[in-house]
Amino acid sequence: MKRLIALLLASLGLLAGCATLDEKQRQWIFQPSDRSWSGGSLAAEDMDDVWIEFTSAETGEPVRLHGLWHPHPDLRQRADAPVLLYLHGARWNVTGSAFRIRRMQELGFSVLAVDYRGFGKSTPQLPSETLAAEDARAAWDWLAQRHPERPRYIFGHSLGGAIAIELARQVPDERGTLVEGTFTSIPDVVSTFRWGWLPLSPLITQRFESVRKVADIGSPLLVVHGSEDRLIKPELGQKLFEAARGPKAFVLVEGGSHHNTNSVGQPQYRQALAELFGLGEAPQAMR
Repeated sequence: MKRLIALLLASLGLLAGCATLDEKQRQWIFQPSDRSWSGGSLAAEDMDDVWIEFTSAETGEPVRLHGLWHPHPDLRQRADAPVLLYLHGARWNVTGSAFRIRRMQELGFSVLAVDYRGFGKSTPQLPSETLAAEDARAAWDWLAQRHPERPRYIFGHSLGGAIAIELARQVPDERGTLVEGTFTSIPDVVSTFRWGWLPLSPLITQRFESVRKVADIGSPLLVVHGSEDRLIKPELGQKLFEAARGPKAFVLVEGGSHHNTNSVGQPQYRQALAELFGLGEAPQAMR
């Protein structure tokens, strides 16, 4: 994000190069790669590889997405066992999210997690806001086709939270949406940085304006944020929550950072899932 500011500053006098400006923003916001967190591959060892193929309406070209499928033991035993589409953030591929995927499975979900174009083994194409939304919709359709009778949920971490909100406003059949460490918009994130007072917003092409979309979600929304998140300020998560309508909850995880809120806040997740979505039972100590 800080590199994005440097790019925008350098572009103040170069507005004619709009195509290059857009391309650079896509590179620096998504940071697409096949890299994973240390230990991610080991954590993903017993997860199943999934391939999702479709023709892009945006480009007219064939797309192949790679994903990981991590079913919960309840999937075969209970007709109402929930399934979850997991949408990761920038920089790391889907394997890098294996620890978080496992934690969501421990909360009762069978999890499908996917790489957008440009990440991991998916089609090597520079992602964008619209392409990532298309990829998320393709993954959602895959999940719906294979588990049409299951309650289906959408989860997004960081940048994936913005993609999750866009997907949730598109589809009519999600049971609930969960976002963690996410934001109101990219311009708002930029405004929290050292040079955020500069008039950079008009130069931002990849805007991810979730604050304008979240009211269109037709399902309950859970917004989770770490109190010590230094990349995406907790205030942005709070503002996103306030802009949402209908059933919703905001969970501030004390001591949670941008990367460990999911693990530190596991008991609070369990509580919120029970109270907002009716999944599982709230821990006795938190009732």
